[in-house]
Amino acid sequence: MPAIVLVGAQWGDEGKGKATDLLGSSVDYVVKFNGGNNAGHTVVIEKDGKREKYALHLLPSGILSPNCVPVIGNGVVIDLSVLFEELDGLDGRGVDTSKLLVSANAHVIPSYNRTIDKVTERFLGKRRIGTTGRGIGPTYADKMNRIGIRIQDLYDEKILRQKVEAALEVKNQVLAKIYNTRAAAVDEVVTELLSYAARLAPMVADTSLVLSQALDRGDTVLFEAGQATLLDVDHGTYPYVTSSNAVAAGACTGSGVPPTRIDSVIAILKAYTTRVGEGPFPTELHDDNGEFLRKTGAEYGTTTGRPRRCGWMDTVVGRYATRINGVTDFVITKLDVLTGLPKVPICVAYDVDGVRHDEMPVNQTDFHHATPVYEELDGWWEDITHCRSFDELPANAQAYVMRVEELIGARVSAIGVGPGRDEIIERFPLKPAVAS
Repeated sequence: MPAIVLVGAQWGDEGKGKATDLLGSSVDYVVKFNGGNNAGHTVVIEKDGKREKYALHLLPSGILSPNCVPVIGNGVVIDLSVLFEELDGLDGRGVDTSKLLVSANAHVIPSYNRTIDKVTERFLGKRRIGTTGRGIGPTYADKMNRIGIRIQDLYDEKILRQKVEAALEVKNQVLAKIYNTRAAAVDEVVTELLSYAARLAPMVADTSLVLSQALDRGDTVLFEAGQATLLDVDHGTYPYVTSSNAVAAGACTGSGVPPTRIDSVIAILKAYTTRVGEGPFPTELHDDNGEFLRKTGAEYGTTTGRPRRCGWMDTVVGRYATRINGVTDFVITKLDVLTGLPKVPICVAYDVDGVRHDEMPVNQTDFHHATPVYEELDGWWEDITHCRSFDELPANAQAYVMRVEELIGARVSAIGVGPGRDEIIERFPLKPAVAS
């Protein structure tokens, strides 16, 4: 009955697909439980002797595994046009998408929320959050304000129209009178949403029940977070965060599976640190090292194409992720990107106005002013992309991994050494043993 939660340990883009690939055929269901198409991940697959790259934004990575059932849980907000665009793209490349299940309780991103998201960011100017402008935040706000539209509403036109009318009573005033933008027409919104209903219908399910029954059968269910720990709306670097719970606990509320059924939590930690958008970033590099990491690691947003901000490994962040998520196993990705550096710094603590912080500062202002305290380890020059066991890694690369493991307080069970699905070292099994 393994139920495994997979989360990002930094600010996203850590390479969560690497762990999903490693679990491979042992996973029966992969569940996306939060977020929307405001983040993406890239999966590289060997096919007919060639490497094929898939950029996923809304769909869980399990969509690429033929024996796996991909699930979009109730905690996700869904742009239906993006959903079908992604499905059509995969269908065109020969990927079977027919098993996809979508929660009837998931919320829909209406067109007016995309508009509000974009104009609000422009209005904020220098105080902007750095959102993707895809309507995620306004849709979660509607959910909390109880004026949201759910997947199940598409199958009752009367209710759908009532909800759209209620939402637009206020939103059109904001669009027209504050942002000087054209008001949204109720008929246009309803017509657009209803246009997706027929095609979507075979996918809609009580996914909480489906997952409960799967766990009862002894199937393995992987809960895959969008974004990452430091983008969590409660536990991240607020207000520069996403609008949902991206930590392990979010898997329960976002899927309808209780916490007593979770067996392990796998966190993904990039061998260095990246961030997209605004907000504090203590180890950020503005020099040639930062550009080296960006170019060597191809650090450009899967969804936005924006260059990612790059910095050294931050184990203060790693320890925080361990504590907040209850991490049982870490996967370090992109270790190969550090190859060729004579020295590899690791942030072990922060200095804030002369005071050392070994843990994340509670005060937002302190975190903004945190200066990293570094340890420097010797680098390595050897090509590690062909290593498939820990012992095959150069001694300095091994030392780097073990020092990070010591500092973050949980074992490093796997290490990514290249972009391919098979370019990974498994030190310890990620899948928990099932009691007989």
